[in-house]
Amino acid sequence: MAAPLSNIRVLDMSRVLAGPWAGQLLGDYGADVVKIERPGSGDDTRRWGPPWLAGQVNGESAYFVSTNRNKRSVTVNIAEPDGQRVIRDLAAHADVLLENYKVGTLQRFGLGPDELRAINTRLIYCSISAFGQTGSRAAEPGYDAMIQASAGLMSITGPADDSGGSPQKVGVAIADIMAGMYATTAVLAALNNRAVTGQGQTIDVPLYDSQVAWLANQNMNYLVGGDVPKRMGTAHPNLVPYQAFSTSDGDLMLAVGNDRQFAACAECVGLPGLATEKRFEHNSVRIANRVELIDILQSVLKGQTTAHWLKEFNDRGVPAGPINTIETVLTNSHAEERGLVRQVRNSLGQEVPTVSNPVEFSDTAVSYEKAPPLLGEHTEEVLREWLGYSREMIAELRDRSAI
Repeated sequence: MAAPLSNIRVLDMSRVLAGPWAGQLLGDYGADVVKIERPGSGDDTRRWGPPWLAGQVNGESAYFVSTNRNKRSVTVNIAEPDGQRVIRDLAAHADVLLENYKVGTLQRFGLGPDELRAINTRLIYCSISAFGQTGSRAAEPGYDAMIQASAGLMSITGPADDSGGSPQKVGVAIADIMAGMYATTAVLAALNNRAVTGQGQTIDVPLYDSQVAWLANQNMNYLVGGDVPKRMGTAHPNLVPYQAFSTSDGDLMLAVGNDRQFAACAECVGLPGLATEKRFEHNSVRIANRVELIDILQSVLKGQTTAHWLKEFNDRGVPAGPINTIETVLTNSHAEERGLVRQVRNSLGQEVPTVSNPVEFSDTAVSYEKAPPLLGEHTEEVLREWLGYSREMIAELRDRSAI
């Protein structure tokens, strides 16, 4: 059973997270993804540890492993003219190129979209950057944390001011990851367009713009309502009750999405009359009387265990869940049922853990064929397979420090 993108070749010239995340997704869907890395050191994240895979210090960090499965690693020195020629030859045979260099870097080496698409008009050239390829901030660098801060996310993340809170970043590099997701969908859209027109195109995916775009209802709360969204801890600006509560032995997350669920919630806590009180009967008035309602619920929920309340809520169809650690998430029975963790063997014979792609197709398979690659382990293989380079040509390129 062929994977959905088994006919697509991807030249992944990206590093760190946003671009590699897009490359990994395309690889999961079956594309032949060739990761271009700097000779001798490779992707910066190879050294972002500990922890290290099998104790290989400065080799494969857990960070690198998290975002580089289903790829082959080829080392190329793009500062050398011969290395630039290798990239041009690879681009001539690629369907997609991903890159997240500082704006203008690849153009200085003759590897920008205009140059490479002149060689291969079907090439889809996707650039991911901090602030986009145009505009007054295009030349500025950017990492995830500063994007979370400057593009609004941190202003709505963390405990509220009146509870002594301060802005917080999300616990993963979500600005990078979401830019990678936008890049992936854009590439797939461009591939579909190419199937119709026969032509590739360039794609510009800024981290900043991506971060702004997925603020979703918080953006609209401001644009429609005029009030600047603020930090609310685990609470929701548009739904009540929708937040974490303490129990007698821990915490749980309650997520009531409509009036019917609230009526069921009121029954669960032994206060069915709450659902018919004027101050709580509809979501809009529950928002207006948020503090009173939360105080009532918290006083009741504190009297029983998390397990007790989760059973009560589940039995009545009220969305609620435990606040699990990552250890629990990856080792509980549901993780086993869904196959959330898989082992992929690398070229050294090591079992490398990986977290599954969440997508399942009915007729085509998601790929888990390749463990994250060792640095440069596929250089000769790809240059011979994609380009037909001879062993002598490859040896000469090595002698010239081009690969």
